[in-house]
Amino acid sequence: MTPFPELETKGLLLREIKQSDSQDIFQYFSSDEVTRFYDVESFTTIKQAEELIQRWKERFENGQVIRWGIALKSDNRIIGTCGFHGWMKQHHKAVLGYELAPEFWRQGYMTEVTQKIVEYGFKNLELNRIEAFVEPENAGSRKLLEKIGFSEEGILKEHYYWKNRFVDNVIYAFLKKEYV
Repeated sequence: MTPFPELETKGLLLREIKQSDSQDIFQYFSSDEVTRFYDVESFTTIKQAEELIQRWKERFENGQVIRWGIALKSDNRIIGTCGFHGWMKQHHKAVLGYELAPEFWRQGYMTEVTQKIVEYGFKNLELNRIEAFVEPENAGSRKLLEKIGFSEEGILKEHYYWKNRFVDNVIYAFLKKEYV
């Protein structure tokens, strides 16, 4: 899938993430608020942001991931990312993931973005199922997923080991036939 697809919402541009965005990504990935439910430790160097951007780029080029930078139309600054990973083309499914800089939480941005990306997944990537995995304590993420049409399917007990503990995940899914 080349070139990288750009999407737009009312106030946001969903675009390819470039190395020139590393400072923006470093800024919010260095926040414990952002990484609390994320599978990385808070960043301590800009190099970590550069490496993450490079991994996303390589995995996109290999057809494994598509991760959009969420940019404000007003200044094109990256305030978060959203996209699909765990993309299993042969099964027509992928896993939705996202994060947003804390100063933009609870303003409707992630609702706007995830709705657009779910639409793109069903209409352009031929996905039949989109999944999301959320820690039970992540109330904001759970509320977002339910708001945009995902259904809770159950709890995966001790689904992975992270930060010296076993972590449960709530699995959510959105099926194409449920998309209106």
